[in-house]
Amino acid sequence: MSTIGFSEDHEWVVAEEDGTALIGITDYAQEQLGELVYIELPAVGDELDKGDAVAVIESVKSASDLIMPVSGEVLEVNEELDADPGKVNEDAMGAGWFMKVKMNDSSELDDLMDEATYMQSLD
Repeated sequence: MSTIGFSEDHEWVVAEEDGTALIGITDYAQEQLGELVYIELPAVGDELDKGDAVAVIESVKSASDLIMPVSGEVLEVNEELDADPGKVNEDAMGAGWFMKVKMNDSSELDDLMDEATYMQSLD
């Protein structure tokens, strides 16, 4: 069964029982950024630490970083975002995922918020 968590920096993590996790930015984050025009993702094989700025997200309004919500090794990146960063605007919690990682420490998920707590934090 998947576990979903949200960071204070507006990233989401869908963790699987096998220790892998998909990571992306929330709908709220993409709404705040506006139309995305460029996304620079880390490389497959990169070892990333929780709290690292690992991806550059550029919109017509501003630039922002994706802050790693968990540590791990990048197994896969969403290469479709190179050609179409707007996928994040269309479906931030689905087709607009950024990367898949093999988590180093699944207990880091305990530091994330559940969806209800995250939604309350936006008010």
